[in-house]
Amino acid sequence: MPSNAYKQFKDKKVLITGASGGLGHVCAMEFANQGAHLVLAGRDKDKLTTLKRSFPRPEKVMTFAGDLTQAKNIHQLVKEGNEFLGQFDILVHVLGGGYGFRDPLLSWEQLETLHRLNIGAAAEINRMVLPDMIQNKCGYSVHIGSISSMEATASVGYNTVKASLAAYVRSLGRELASTGVVVTGVLPGAFYAPGNSWERLVKQKPAVVKKFIEDNLPRKEIADAQEIIPLIMFLCSEKASMMAGSCVPIDAGEGKTYLP
Repeated sequence: MPSNAYKQFKDKKVLITGASGGLGHVCAMEFANQGAHLVLAGRDKDKLTTLKRSFPRPEKVMTFAGDLTQAKNIHQLVKEGNEFLGQFDILVHVLGGGYGFRDPLLSWEQLETLHRLNIGAAAEINRMVLPDMIQNKCGYSVHIGSISSMEATASVGYNTVKASLAAYVRSLGRELASTGVVVTGVLPGAFYAPGNSWERLVKQKPAVVKKFIEDNLPRKEIADAQEIIPLIMFLCSEKASMMAGSCVPIDAGEGKTYLP
């Protein structure tokens, strides 16, 4: 899709979590290229600073380094973001992961940690930001989930919280559909992005990745994050009003379930 397809994002005010690497990093680059004002949140201060300096207009970008599984950091992020931008037009919740918890009998603390990371941070940001969007009768909140929302392809903990995220998006999107605020989800299959789990795994265990590709991916290749960007940009656009409450799979045939 041409990079000028969404010039309506010029001067839009966008918050992206998980922006110091992975898909969040790629999203930040796209919105910056479209001329948006950005608040970028992530754990790695140095990576965020490097990303900001790479943009043609770094003065339009604020970075926030902190652990968003802690409510105090979320509150500080939103406070500083509002001071920098005024109000937000778009939220892109990319923060998430499995923390490497592989034991199916995970502890209460582990499950709570996964919940905070994959659902809690997004829900708290929404709680603080969406009332202004509702008042303005316009806004977009996009949540990056996984095809694990629909089928048990990963660990028990990861599957559980991603399924919960899909339920949250469906429920909140339905509740807010009449307000002009569009809440949606994106459910990617396997993809490469800077520093993400698949990029690390292919370096550490290439044979494992090769077998996964042969057994699970009809295209016989893992996607690139850039292939997901057009869908995210669409869900943040004025054309997405009918998508309220929808979680959209984008997996090149990796998924096998009929019901998203």
